[in-house]
Amino acid sequence: MRETILVVEDQAGMRSFLVTALDAAGFEVEEAGDGKAALAALNKSDFDLVLTDLKMPEVGGMEVLDHVRRESPDTVVIVLTAFGTIEVAVQAMRQGAADFLTKPIESPEVLVLSVERALRERRLRQDNERLRRDEDISPGFDGIVQADPRTKEAVRLANAVAGTRSTVLLTGESGTGKDVFARAIHKAGPAPDSPFVAVNCAALPSDLLESEFFGHEKGAFTGASSRRLGRFELARDGTLFLDEVAELAPPLQAKLLRVLQEGTFERVGGSNTLTSGARIVAATNRDLAHMTESGRFRSDLYYRLSVFPIELPALRDRPADIIPLALNILARLAARSGAAPLRLSDSAAKLLKAYRWPGNVRELANVLERATILARDDDLVPELLPQEVRDGKASEEPDPAAPDLAEIGSLRDLERQAVVAALAAEDGNRRRAARRLGISLRTLQYRLKQWGMTRLGE
Repeated sequence: MRETILVVEDQAGMRSFLVTALDAAGFEVEEAGDGKAALAALNKSDFDLVLTDLKMPEVGGMEVLDHVRRESPDTVVIVLTAFGTIEVAVQAMRQGAADFLTKPIESPEVLVLSVERALRERRLRQDNERLRRDEDISPGFDGIVQADPRTKEAVRLANAVAGTRSTVLLTGESGTGKDVFARAIHKAGPAPDSPFVAVNCAALPSDLLESEFFGHEKGAFTGASSRRLGRFELARDGTLFLDEVAELAPPLQAKLLRVLQEGTFERVGGSNTLTSGARIVAATNRDLAHMTESGRFRSDLYYRLSVFPIELPALRDRPADIIPLALNILARLAARSGAAPLRLSDSAAKLLKAYRWPGNVRELANVLERATILARDDDLVPELLPQEVRDGKASEEPDPAAPDLAEIGSLRDLERQAVVAALAAEDGNRRRAARRLGISLRTLQYRLKQWGMTRLGE
């Protein structure tokens, strides 16, 4: 969606120049012939930027600026002033204007450059605020999308064990978010400010894993030029996350068992016995019970690790999470790139829900990142999805708790119903209706215009 600008200028010739230049640069422009008309427009719609002359009859630019700062602090303001009255423009900037331009403006390029700079700073500010909000909610279980009953049950179990020091075993297919759950358990645990240390047991050769786990002394082996602390020491009284624990070789399984039983270990090449107070969270996508029966994994270690097992459902088994997850991922991708999130079309949403997602959440994230790169406008349409997703068939056993889109109508219909209900509840007041819906007034205006409902709330 194009960024919107309100141009406030009482001289018709100058106003025409400003509107033409900004429209040609790709902005959506609305104009007001004086300050009074500007206040009316601001009360009716939200704008990304206001470009206002300072000296106007009745309602001047400073009053427009004050109104924007008070009612729409996220909107940026650039003021226009005649040459020789720059001190007034400086005063306006002290009161919150982003920039000022002196008339006559040298060229359309100068105007557009100032506007783009102000909007770019606005986007960066919004991105920083979004990132701060993400940091606030991502630790712990509030950051986990849990619309589906199966996910809610996994979160309930994880939350119950988080406050203890018990060992947790997370199982589930690759890409189901076992690392996310491990971090959430740590953050909700008794020592959230202590270290969280992760080691992927499948990523390193067996002969290096022992050193990774327990550290080594100088000269313990060729290349050991200095003492190195292992992950158990680094974790201290925090959490040690053992990902892909099923890939441990038998000798290392025995040494890990000793740490779990006795809480002690030695560095490679050392003789001093060290203690570990780290809480263990292990994860695997393998069937450890079956591996134990076949002798490929120590049964005593399995029982030590599976004190509190939690199975994370595959994405195809938690269909109610697919669309909320997709929207969450699109928002994060947008925050990273500084753009507005793609809007998920009804047809694309149906395809996402129908596909079986063998790669689970990781695959969904990859598909959406690809779509974001390929998108040429603000809508995520089916053409942006890989062929296998477009050709995918619906799950054979749909979750009975998940609503049927065919029964409840399209996302667009639901959105329209919510808007109409909010306007009715607020006696047609658009600003209050937007606040009730949790969206901006500009977004509400855009939707009403899109649906041909512009007379509502007038």
